[in-house]
Amino acid sequence: MRDLTYPPIIATAKTAFRVLGQQITLTGDHHVPREGGVLLAFNHVSYLDFIYGGLAAHPSRRLVRFMAKKEVFDHAVGGPVMRSMHHIPVDRGDGLGSFTAAVDRLRAGEAVGIFPEATISRSFELKEFKTGAVRIAAAAGVPLVPVILWGTQRMMTKGHPKDFSRGKAIAITVGEPLHPTTDTAAEDNTELHKRMSVMLDETIASYPADQQPAGSWWLPARLGGSAPTLEEAEALDAAEKRERAARRAAKRRS
Repeated sequence: MRDLTYPPIIATAKTAFRVLGQQITLTGDHHVPREGGVLLAFNHVSYLDFIYGGLAAHPSRRLVRFMAKKEVFDHAVGGPVMRSMHHIPVDRGDGLGSFTAAVDRLRAGEAVGIFPEATISRSFELKEFKTGAVRIAAAAGVPLVPVILWGTQRMMTKGHPKDFSRGKAIAITVGEPLHPTTDTAAEDNTELHKRMSVMLDETIASYPADQQPAGSWWLPARLGGSAPTLEEAEALDAAEKRERAARRAAKRRS
């Protein structure tokens, strides 16, 4: 698989990180194998998680093929870029195609990235996980590596203005791999969520205190932040979904 655009895009992103003076801390990257299929499961707190998530596999010299919603590939500019990087479109109305594509890539020895929460978490806590990650890893017979991203939400996330001011800390924590099987998908999914919950708390605890004061909007409510709780975030997501449905209905009528 030829990669003409992915390497220069990575180089451009790394230049941007330096220009922004970002303090990027990557730990546990040795858990990403240097060869063979591997599925990386990420928490989802920002629109930029695709960019920073790929850094988890960079020391292993791997290019991560992210699974992303089909609408991103339909964009006039973003679509061609995503396809050139060989990312995988996900049609939420018909997930079989993306499931098969991901399994095929993994069996071919690729590194694939997935967001088990499917959408950005407004609470910055882990939402309920879809079972796709464990089912894909089991079907392909590859390790499932959990990854936590923290700090990316401070730049660009749901319900908050963009902020690309200098000096932000970004934390990326890679955990020990799981080895899901088709017979234990439910149990494996629960274990994945449990492990990533612990990793999230550890990552937040190690984040620079001066960049995460009490009351910060990007900090979970249970840890002293002003982010919505999981329940409040779920209500906001439901309201957004209703608004989108209403807009689509109005568009069809017109």
